[in-house]
Amino acid sequence: MFPRLLNVTKKRSFFLFGARNTGKSTFLKNVFAKEKTLWCDLLDPDEEDRFSRKPNTLYEMVKAAPKSITHVVIDKVQKIPKLLDVVHRLMGETEQLFVMTGSSARKLKRGGANLLAGRAFVYNLFPLTSFEIGNQFNLNFTLQWGSLPELFAFDEDNERDHFLHAYANTYLKEEIWDEHFIRNLDPFRKFLEVAAQSNGKIINYSNIARDVGVEDKTVASFFSLLEDTLIGFFLEPFHNSFRKRLSEKPKFYFFDLGVARALSRRLSIPLVEKTNAYGEAFEHFIILEIMRLASYFEPDYRFSYIRTPSDVEVDLVIERPGKPILFIEIKNADEIEKTDLGAFIRLSKDFGECEAIVLSRDPYLKKIDHIISYFWLDGLKHIFQKHLI
Repeated sequence: MFPRLLNVTKKRSFFLFGARNTGKSTFLKNVFAKEKTLWCDLLDPDEEDRFSRKPNTLYEMVKAAPKSITHVVIDKVQKIPKLLDVVHRLMGETEQLFVMTGSSARKLKRGGANLLAGRAFVYNLFPLTSFEIGNQFNLNFTLQWGSLPELFAFDEDNERDHFLHAYANTYLKEEIWDEHFIRNLDPFRKFLEVAAQSNGKIINYSNIARDVGVEDKTVASFFSLLEDTLIGFFLEPFHNSFRKRLSEKPKFYFFDLGVARALSRRLSIPLVEKTNAYGEAFEHFIILEIMRLASYFEPDYRFSYIRTPSDVEVDLVIERPGKPILFIEIKNADEIEKTDLGAFIRLSKDFGECEAIVLSRDPYLKKIDHIISYFWLDGLKHIFQKHLI
């Protein structure tokens, strides 16, 4: 097992959200001692049936639990949102703490669950970061296959290929169809492929709607469904008085590189350095790393991007409380020169007070005008220097 960077409390109840196969159950089994934990696994059909028919069974079990039980884990709680009412009641009557995992908050919200009225913390677990993988990390491997923990149990590429395609099909069946989030699976299946092929690009709802054969509002609802089921996230345009801001449309990124490639039907296409596809994958990777690390260490950070009328783009803008805004340019290059950064230099100077850096595959630390160019791993350590050695 890879050590995870997420640090959860043992003194409060909490939710742990994350997409399928991010390792939530494994993580909790390593945090909470088996002999002190009552575990309810709703992925077990018998367990799900029992609690679905009689949610109050949980109340009876916890009331009967010995005092040595300090925590109650409810795995896949979104399958039976009514259990949260039981948990809420137990919180006022027992000393046990409750840990609830889920791969989607959508059903909880739709079912009217109150998420325990703020009495439980909320954490998120993601696929592995490069820091968690450590010495086993390989950039090309991650760009090709992603970093879901289970991938590292396979020795052959064909096994990884089958796993990621099965992941996509399981998501469609169990997260979307079985939960009745949509009535017709075919348009959504086509949408997934088109959306994955548009990963990291500004969303054009009309173009995607035309390709899928649905209305614009349906495409918007599909993207919201991806976000609610933790399969991806929006990166909004930077909102500020900055006069060169133009785009008002968000970008959308899938939560894992391998899953995005599987959904776009590109897993069989090798990624080659210095190509556009490799560069897009590298940018996706860096943004995922930063978003995951921020969730673990700096949850108050806000993220956006900038595109000007002349199509100059800042790949990532980070608003950091108490610090200057951070502009990040991501370059798929093993050598950074001033000629690569002319527009970025001018734009960041025009903005005023900010920090501007480049993350690339260039191994040398450089200062070009006021821009600092980092090897990507060193740049991540700089951004999260309080937390990473």
